[in-house]
Amino acid sequence: MASLSIDRVTKRFGATEVLHEVSIDIEAGDFLVLVGPSGCGKSTLLNMIAGLTELSGGEIRLADRRIDGLEPKARNIAMVFQSYALYPAMTVEKNIAFPLRMAGMDKAAQAAKVAEVAELLQIGHLLKRKPAALSGGQRQRVAMGRALVRDPRLFLFDEPLSNLDAKLRVDMRTEIKRLHQRLGTTIVYVTHDQVEAMTMATKIAVMEGGAVQQFGTPAEIYDRPANRFVATFMGSPAMNLVKGRVRDGAFVAQGAAAAAAGELRLPLPRGTVPLAEGREIELGLRPEWISTEAGPGSVPFAARVELIEPTGPDIYAMLEAAGQSLVARLPARAGLREKTEAALHLDMAQAVVFDPETGASLMAP
Repeated sequence: MASLSIDRVTKRFGATEVLHEVSIDIEAGDFLVLVGPSGCGKSTLLNMIAGLTELSGGEIRLADRRIDGLEPKARNIAMVFQSYALYPAMTVEKNIAFPLRMAGMDKAAQAAKVAEVAELLQIGHLLKRKPAALSGGQRQRVAMGRALVRDPRLFLFDEPLSNLDAKLRVDMRTEIKRLHQRLGTTIVYVTHDQVEAMTMATKIAVMEGGAVQQFGTPAEIYDRPANRFVATFMGSPAMNLVKGRVRDGAFVAQGAAAAAAGELRLPLPRGTVPLAEGREIELGLRPEWISTEAGPGSVPFAARVELIEPTGPDIYAMLEAAGQSLVARLPARAGLREKTEAALHLDMAQAVVFDPETGASLMAP
């Protein structure tokens, strides 16, 4: 295990800057997930940690030792790729043992280490097979075994589950998390899937435009997003954003056809910074904060149910309230019907406010 410090790291390809002064610090044993849309710079940053891409500025330290000037093989880092990168002509046993052979380890020690890792990953029965005879999930386990066998100080995962089907992704996600809990290793994991980030990470760095938009625990990222991008990227369905103004100390949103749509009036969330009368703001509301039942501090409102999407245990209800479109995540037994009016309640305890121009949070730290 080792701590990792990424200090003001920048990467330029010619005149194009793809990473701008990225700084992240994690402790030994942390599971850091770099999450963001395609092209945000997360894989570039991972390759820089691995030594596959040179830095244009800044530095990277592993256990307080600067590593950005070292060759990849001198960093004591193992990487698991999206494509598995297995040798097709070698058996599973030989694929896992490959880094040990390259290190000059004797055959008896290699065999013992391979057997230990195979038992950990439950692939002992596959050792004599070749990659072509394996499923996607089995190939991923072999790729993980080849990384584990080296006992590295840091593991890097580059979207390792993206080639798997939905069920297998869930299974492998659980296996990787269990492996982390059992071994206590330090991991940096890249994904564009916010569900993977929320379920696996101890720390998350949300990236966009070559910069870290927010760094924190999954709960901090979800409950107190630093800006509109983080708020809408993390969470499924995405956070509702409603534009309105401050009026008499409350949030008021008014439909385009004011007379017909009326207005949606809600108290400003606790923790909102002082705001001037009449200021335009954007209110962020998670779909699960809308309910058919009143709760402590909830606010009643009326809405028209336009569409219902069943997902099994839940439904996603597309609502219109005072000319505003909202999505609610409700239990399947909620009893709503399409094209009818519904009396609903909104839990404002965790609502957040954003600046509509900059997207920055207007909540006190």
